[in-house]
Amino acid sequence: PAVAIACDVSDPGAVREAHRKVEKSLGPVDILVNAASIGSIDKAEATADLEWRHVISVNLDGAFHWSREVLAGMKKRRWGRIVNVTSHAAKTGGADTGTAYATSKGALAALTITLAREVAIDGVTVNGIAPAYVKTPALAEQMTEAQRRQLLARIPVGRFCEPEEFAHAVRFLVSPLAGFVTGEILDVNGGLHLD
Repeated sequence: PAVAIACDVSDPGAVREAHRKVEKSLGPVDILVNAASIGSIDKAEATADLEWRHVISVNLDGAFHWSREVLAGMKKRRWGRIVNVTSHAAKTGGADTGTAYATSKGALAALTITLAREVAIDGVTVNGIAPAYVKTPALAEQMTEAQRRQLLARIPVGRFCEPEEFAHAVRFLVSPLAGFVTGEILDVNGGLHLD
């Protein structure tokens, strides 16, 4: 079963209420995927204060609020999986994005590693996925055809990531098979960034 519950992830009170509703409908949260995200293409000097705060509050604070909310239950049950969706921008200094976006995703990667260290002893793993250019409606809307062709020429595998490929990476990290993987930021980028 699935249930859709609207939530402003930047508001800790809204997250608490959404968590309560989820558990009432579906039971305890054993798997959390923090995927809420907003973009920004402005470089530092062009980034307004309000834009900075908004990007950080959704992309970083939201993952923190949700993780903090579910961790007590996961630790009590001695099992849990948290996956944070970062970005290749976190590892490239925002070469193709704005300052606020890249910074928020870099900080999310640091949060991932910090939480992983804190809760590993409790049976909870925390990992991240750093995707680049998943084929979504947003990708199509944000670029012209010429921009897409130029970007494809830079991706070694010569194509964008299929949504199913991204989903399978998440599925592995939340599975029992990934119990010995924690604090990892998995690149899913077709070789666009190698480290």
